[in-house]
Amino acid sequence: MVGEKDWELFKQKFNAKSSINLNDYKPAQMQRRINNLMTRYGVNTYVDFFNLLDKDAKMYKEFVDYMTINVTEFFRTPEKFSELESKVLPDLLAQSPKLNIWSAGCSVGAEPYSLAMILKDITPNVKHRILATDLDVEMLAKAKSGIYTNTEFKNISTGRASKYFKQAGTTYTIDEDIRSRVEFKRHNLLLDKFDTGFDLILCRNVVIYFTEEAKDGLYRRFLGALKPGGVLFVGGTEAILNFRDIGFSQYMPFFYRRPL
Repeated sequence: MVGEKDWELFKQKFNAKSSINLNDYKPAQMQRRINNLMTRYGVNTYVDFFNLLDKDAKMYKEFVDYMTINVTEFFRTPEKFSELESKVLPDLLAQSPKLNIWSAGCSVGAEPYSLAMILKDITPNVKHRILATDLDVEMLAKAKSGIYTNTEFKNISTGRASKYFKQAGTTYTIDEDIRSRVEFKRHNLLLDKFDTGFDLILCRNVVIYFTEEAKDGLYRRFLGALKPGGVLFVGGTEAILNFRDIGFSQYMPFFYRRPL
């Protein structure tokens, strides 16, 4: 159906349009996802598929969403957020009373807002810096609106739900003070410069389709962006097997520390 030249040309054209370099993504998984869409739209080559995307802004937006997997919820993997609240954040606060945190690949904002709620509960009089970034401007717009549905809401405790949200029918609007504690910005993890001096970086369920080379480079850049003693928190399927080679020490499962 398609050949290597067709695939290479598609990647070049898509990179020029989106600044997303598909060479950093595992080709088998990417091609399988794209082939499913090509079948749905009735096109036979990657270049024909790109031409469809290039002409139809709605289709292009749907494709980028499909590729970047914008699935999220508050307190995703609750047992890990419990460890974050009971162990990781208190350890970091013992080093610095005002934390600098980055939620990388924040999607619709559930992760950084979850952090903001925890930090307000344990340090009510301190406004920490929480930077939240994503590639997708529409996801960032939803994040800034602070309006959510039951889909993102299932792991929130009753206490935090009533304390930090206003419900209207099937929608929930986050408290204005919590919203003010998060700074949202567009950022391409594989292309853009990183800020530095972070106490904590969260990059969870973002790198699932990245190549091993791309992940290795990303984790090395995260190491450089952390303060000594700072912690990287990754997703439940994203254990960093070569963390020692990169320069991390293991703090707890799925939490990695930059040595002091």
